[in-house]
Amino acid sequence: MPAASVAAWTCARCGARALIRQSPGAVIHTHNAMAHYYAVLATLGLPVKCRINTRHGMGGRTRSGRQEWLYRQSLRFTDYAVAVCEAARQRFAADGMRPRRALLAVPNGIRLERFRPADDVARQALVAELGLPPGSRIIGTVGRLQPVKDHALLLRAFAKVRMQVPEAALAIVGDGPLRAALEAQAEQAGLSDAVRFLGDRHDVPRLLTGMEVFALSSASEGYSVALLEACASSLPIVATDVGGNREIVRHGINGRLVPSGDTAAIATALIALLRGGEQAAAMGRAGYAWAQAEASFRTMAERYHGLYDASPELPSATMALQGRTS
Repeated sequence: MPAASVAAWTCARCGARALIRQSPGAVIHTHNAMAHYYAVLATLGLPVKCRINTRHGMGGRTRSGRQEWLYRQSLRFTDYAVAVCEAARQRFAADGMRPRRALLAVPNGIRLERFRPADDVARQALVAELGLPPGSRIIGTVGRLQPVKDHALLLRAFAKVRMQVPEAALAIVGDGPLRAALEAQAEQAGLSDAVRFLGDRHDVPRLLTGMEVFALSSASEGYSVALLEACASSLPIVATDVGGNREIVRHGINGRLVPSGDTAAIATALIALLRGGEQAAAMGRAGYAWAQAEASFRTMAERYHGLYDASPELPSATMALQGRTS
């Protein structure tokens, strides 16, 4: 580590220790690996109530490497390690993550008040805004344009959808290193008239109200905020069955789950929802109701607050909220 970095770390560590000495019984809550082992090192020997670490996503695929080794060592001084979905919690448990008290799952939450259900008026307005023909029916997706999101797969599936539902359109919200390649793919497939690349946007809640179906074609996911937002917007969903997606999309209830990498399956599911009429609308309403009950920022905060208040013996009520321990 460069000398300037060492000096900065030493200064920050001393400041943190001084602050915590003035607040006995503090809760130390970090996010992801590097921040956690630095925080553990900075607080050793101090009167903290508990140390909590949240690992986002599905974690690394290997236990090798200095950073992961340091993180594993820090778990010996960590009360609770938290995954953002049950699928990730199970992976961490199988990979030997062992905090002192419990390995739990606390699903992410969103600010539900920012979202409202999609409706026909908003759909017509978005069709006009995007310069699509009247009567177009927008399939939407939100996510960074990078390999793991597999937008190329979605474009291939959309080409099949268009053959069956010619009024279908695709709105891709997000930006990233693959944008030029994806735009070229759409053009080569003859889809440019029906696909819109919207880039990074600050009005995603408004855009969602103009969509008819939400699609997520990722090869890997943790607990997708994009899916939570689609539920909060009352959209039926087609998503790949990876990571924590099945904890949000319940097949046949608020959408359809399809195998990762299966172009035909995604196309078939999208066509079914576009043709689904009242059944598809009922899926959207089911997702909305689930989001109101389970996906709010407040619900997530209350679950973490239960950990902050927990005694060394984790209360059974908190256990029920957080998920199983390992």
